[in-house]
Amino acid sequence: MTTTHPTALIAEDEPLLAQALAMDLLGTWPELRLLAPAHDGDEALERALTQQPDVLFLDIRMPGRSGLEVAQTIVEDWPTAAVLPLIVFVTAYDQYAVQAFEASAVDYVLKPVQPARLATTCQRLRHLLSQRGGGVGEDALLQQLRQLLTQPAPASERLSVIQVSSGNAIHLVPVDEVIYFEAADKYIRVITAEREWLIRTALRDLLAQLDPALFWQVHRGTVVRASQIAQAVRDESGRLILSLRQRPEKLAVSRLYTGRFKGM
Repeated sequence: MTTTHPTALIAEDEPLLAQALAMDLLGTWPELRLLAPAHDGDEALERALTQQPDVLFLDIRMPGRSGLEVAQTIVEDWPTAAVLPLIVFVTAYDQYAVQAFEASAVDYVLKPVQPARLATTCQRLRHLLSQRGGGVGEDALLQQLRQLLTQPAPASERLSVIQVSSGNAIHLVPVDEVIYFEAADKYIRVITAEREWLIRTALRDLLAQLDPALFWQVHRGTVVRASQIAQAVRDESGRLILSLRQRPEKLAVSRLYTGRFKGM
């Protein structure tokens, strides 16, 4: 990556909007080198990981993965030795924008994009790119993405039991007995000390019903009960690996969530 002629990828499913943003960017930031735009979340993810641009402009609502889901997966799958890209979310919905995007490494612009706001964003990006040696700004990026991806439900709506089917029977599994949840295709594995169950739901929907003080997301597909974590150890490749108190499995912690364990 270079800050002299930085590269940027626009992910926008409406071609006219993508073209307009590209023209505005080139007028505001002439030295920026724009890659061919991505037209949905899956293409944005593939292109970002392959081409490794310095800056990503991600539409929040796209076919396939949302902009937030793309950002989460990029951070988790980005090469460990490489500096993370800067991320700008593009949204027509200002409820995403007020306080959530104020960290220095994550920004937003509202549709229709206003030249003055885009100029401010570009100025911020230039400043951050000039300071990126040693991963400057990455902690702020990871912290903000964690906040954006974690929106807990009110206590009154939190789960106390989980209904699971087994043959012709429906079992009620107390949430207090769950050690961790793991996404598996279209299902979630519900793991207790004695056995595991399968439920058909999206992990993001389940997360919204769990107490974030009790259950920690440690990977885009794994949520673990914090009190069941015995220790966190880095392996030879630098990955953080969790040992559990009542299960033999080892759980990997993704780059996005390693900040949880700085005190361990």
